[in-house]
Amino acid sequence: MSVSNYQLLQTLNTILTPEKVKDYCPNGLQVEGKKKVTKIVTGVTASQALIDHAVSISADAILVHHGYFWKGESPCITGMKRKRIQTLLQHDINLYAYHLPLDIHPTLGNNAQLAKLLGITDISPLEENNPQSVVMQGRFERGISATELTQLLTTKLSKSPLHEAAASSNIETVAWCTGGGQGYIELAAEKGIDAYITGEVSEQTIHTAREMNIHFYAAGHHATERYGVKALGEYIQDALEIETVFVDIDNPA
Repeated sequence: MSVSNYQLLQTLNTILTPEKVKDYCPNGLQVEGKKKVTKIVTGVTASQALIDHAVSISADAILVHHGYFWKGESPCITGMKRKRIQTLLQHDINLYAYHLPLDIHPTLGNNAQLAKLLGITDISPLEENNPQSVVMQGRFERGISATELTQLLTTKLSKSPLHEAAASSNIETVAWCTGGGQGYIELAAEKGIDAYITGEVSEQTIHTAREMNIHFYAAGHHATERYGVKALGEYIQDALEIETVFVDIDNPA
């Protein structure tokens, strides 16, 4: 089966409703390629390695979470950016990217998929009265020790997290934001959450965790954001009967 590149765009936009989200980059079709799409490569970031893999298997489109043209970056197409875009254009490959719309989707999103992976229940936005919240809260049904959560993250994400421990070892409530969400730790602590999980850590994050007595886990930006785009690709494959291939380009960050 195949679809047009704009039919694929329409389907993705219908699922993710990017028009409802204020973002730091354009969401949707970022680089136009061939009109007919029969094979899609999905991945976290539109790196040169991902593009080269797409070329090697004759993919017509790439679907990622981290694309191009970020707010504040140079608009000049030079160096690394030139090489990436040149490869896409030379091989007529469409590039689709969805950032915050993929983070927050209630079933296919990065936050939803991480919760599913870890067995978190009773999920709701941590930011009250904000249906587009990028940080969520929930609980572990039977509670979990800090050591058990470290082991769970290590097993599920294939990466050992950085853990800053709180006074109590028991964890019942948890908040999380995949990727670079360390800035929400203070809000989680103010709401009495036992543990906060995200991808990255900043210098001040550790002081906040210690002084506000909350378990903090930095489990990797890439590691926590693999699952949304993978789930989205699988959904597209079923809905449109188009072959999708998830490619995990190793990244320790």
